[in-house]
Amino acid sequence: MTRQPMTLADAAALPAWRRPLGLLILMAAGMPLAFATWSALLNNFVIEAAGFDGQDIGWLQSVREIPGFAAIGVIAVILFVREQALALISLLMLGAATAVTAAFPTFGGLLITTFIGSLGFHYYETVNQSLQLQWLPKEDAPKALGWILAAGSASSLVAYGLIVGAWKAFDLSYGFVYAAGGIATCAVALAAWALYPQFQSPHPQEKKMILRKRYWLYYALQLFAGARRQIFVVFAAFMMVEKFGFDVHEVTALFLINYVANMVFAPVVGRFIARFGERLALSLEYAGLITVFAAYAGIYYFDWPAWLAAALYVIDHLLFAMAFAQKTYFQKISAPGDIAPTAAVAFTINHVAAVFLPAALGLLWMSSPAAVFGLAAILACGSLGLALLVPRHPAPGMQTALARPLPAAAAE
Repeated sequence: MTRQPMTLADAAALPAWRRPLGLLILMAAGMPLAFATWSALLNNFVIEAAGFDGQDIGWLQSVREIPGFAAIGVIAVILFVREQALALISLLMLGAATAVTAAFPTFGGLLITTFIGSLGFHYYETVNQSLQLQWLPKEDAPKALGWILAAGSASSLVAYGLIVGAWKAFDLSYGFVYAAGGIATCAVALAAWALYPQFQSPHPQEKKMILRKRYWLYYALQLFAGARRQIFVVFAAFMMVEKFGFDVHEVTALFLINYVANMVFAPVVGRFIARFGERLALSLEYAGLITVFAAYAGIYYFDWPAWLAAALYVIDHLLFAMAFAQKTYFQKISAPGDIAPTAAVAFTINHVAAVFLPAALGLLWMSSPAAVFGLAAILACGSLGLALLVPRHPAPGMQTALARPLPAAAAE
């Protein structure tokens, strides 16, 4: 296999599995082998092995989000490393950090391994999003992204399924499971490096920080989504363990249900976005999230049962599957050379609140978990308001429903 860059036009002559979409699907399947394993065990591991409380988990999650806030550093890295290579290096970092997580069951040790793994995860996600929008044609992107999300869900399903099936049956240890998941992701990254050529994107990317006025709505959607999602990621599953006493296999079974549903739901979402547009998809997502987060708060106020909390968690996860409409919205309004730097800037914006919210809300959680979820519902209301500003047919010069159809250059 040649390591010379190959154009996307030339790549069309390769077997289907060796084309850019095949690589995107392989990476999407490889990443969750480590990340899903880390996530599935985290809440039980930190409580059982490290004695964490709500404040500790808040600090850990804040540290985990620092690399996301620093994702803008990707712009400097791609001056020297091609985006495709950086994606695979980042996967290796994530896999290696996950593999050794259980070897450091202390507050300090978990902060270090979490930071390293998070650096790999967030740099991978930043570059991966850029590659998706560069490599996928606009007309095919919603459907292709649906299948890529389904591939990631299938991989998570495998990881969670193995944990559920084998955790008690074989009396597995945290160390064994973390090592297996991390090594599996490393193996996928190495295979992707060996089996795929370097693909050359059709449009050279700007390699400097870019902030354009015409992308303001996309930035705002990212800011609200990042703040809202942190509350879900940090506290929804933690609630299952702390309030309802879910065991490892029970938490993992819940994740398992989520990803089975996503395997079916994600391609449907892709077709829905392609037909009805990003505005409707995002509006439905945020309206649903307002209801779900308000119900989470009700669980604490009215002491609703565990089965309702579990059902809301699954619905919550399905609604988040619709979020890739933000990607296709940006793809439609962006200049071709802006994709890589804007992906890095947007990822940083997405994590502005993520750095301080988990720690701050960890303190609030100690006195009122319902208030934490009430704040999430308020943030979802803000997201819904922004979604209504997305035009029915986004395009350069038509970035919001308030804009007149002007040329993109005039819109800056």
